[in-house]
Amino acid sequence: MTTRLLSGVTGQRVPTSRLTVHTLHLGRDGEPVVFVHGNVSSSLFWQETMLALPERYRPVAVDLRGFGDSDPLPVDATRGLDDYADDVLAFLDAYGLERAHLVGWSMGGGVVLRVTQAAPARVASLTLVNPVSPYGFGGTHGVDGALNHPSGAGSGGGTANPDFVARLAAGDRSDEAPTSPLQVFLTTYVAPGFTADPETVDRYLDSMLSTRTGDDHYPGDSTATDAWPGTAPGTRGVLNTMSPLHLRIEGLEKIDPKPPVRWVRGDRDVIVSDTSLLDLAHLGSIGAVEGWPGPEQAPPQPMVSQTRRLLDRYAEAGGRYTETVIDGAGHSPHLERPEEFLDALVDGLEQA
Repeated sequence: MTTRLLSGVTGQRVPTSRLTVHTLHLGRDGEPVVFVHGNVSSSLFWQETMLALPERYRPVAVDLRGFGDSDPLPVDATRGLDDYADDVLAFLDAYGLERAHLVGWSMGGGVVLRVTQAAPARVASLTLVNPVSPYGFGGTHGVDGALNHPSGAGSGGGTANPDFVARLAAGDRSDEAPTSPLQVFLTTYVAPGFTADPETVDRYLDSMLSTRTGDDHYPGDSTATDAWPGTAPGTRGVLNTMSPLHLRIEGLEKIDPKPPVRWVRGDRDVIVSDTSLLDLAHLGSIGAVEGWPGPEQAPPQPMVSQTRRLLDRYAEAGGRYTETVIDGAGHSPHLERPEEFLDALVDGLEQA
C-alpha cells in the first residue's frame, strides 16, 4: 500500500485503545480535517484532495478496520456502523484531536454521521460526500426508511455479486469481466468519461484490493428468507453494517451542538441514488434481476431522498446544511471534478 503514496504524503500506524489505525498525513499543522473513505476502498482515495487543501488545514485520512493497512479486526454488524465510528473516535483520542472537521465518502458518510451523533462537540463541521442513506443500503422504501420486509430482505452480505467478491479476494487486476474490480471502478465509482493516467487508476485499484474479504469483512454473512430476493442480513461483516435492520441514523436533529453540514454529491451517481444500480429492488424493477414481485412487495430505495429528509429535519431543528450537486460527476466527485469538489469542501470548512 505505501508504494502508492504521492509525494508529500506520509503513512503512519497509530495505536489506539481499540486497534492500530493506519493514517495518511502531510506532516503540517493547522485545523485538523479527518477524511473517512467508503466501502471497498481506503485512505488512498483522498490523497489528491489532501494535497490540494489550503495550508491552514491539517488533513489526515484514516483506513477503517479491514481496509488499507489498519488492523483487520472483525466487524460486528449488529452495531450498524458503530464499530467503525468508535474506531474513528479512538483515533481522534490517540492523535490528540479534541475537535476536527470530518469528511466522509459513501459508507464513510454514514460513519462520520454516527461519530457526530456520539460526540457532536468534537465535530467542527461535517462534509458528506455521496453518503450512504441513513437507512443503509437496500430493503427499504419511503423517505423514512420503512422496511420492505421484516427480515431486511434485499440487503446485507448476500446482495454482493459473488464473482466480484471472488475477484477481489484473488487480487484480480484485469479488465476482462464486468465484475472485475477495475471494471466496477470504471462503471460505478465514476461516471462515463472519467479519465486518469494508468498510474493513478492503479493506485485506486490497489486501494480497492486492500479490502479484506470473508464473513467478518466484505461482504459479510447472510441468512435465507422466503421474501424476494431470498437473502437477508447476517450479523457480521461490511454489508450487514448497512442493512436497515442494523443501521438507522435517526434523531440527528436532537444533537447539541449542531455542526454545519455540507452535502456534496455527483448528479450521475449510480451507487447511492434513488435509482441505484446496486439496489436489487431497482434492478428487479427494470428487469435486470429475475423474479421481482413488484413495487408493493419490493419497492426500490429512494436513497438520496432519505438523506435529504434527515438533513431537512436537522435544519428544521436549528441545524444548518448546504447541498452541492456537481454536474457530470458520479459516486466520486473528489476524483472526477477535483476543483469543484475542493471549492465546495473548503467553503464548508470556512463557514464553520
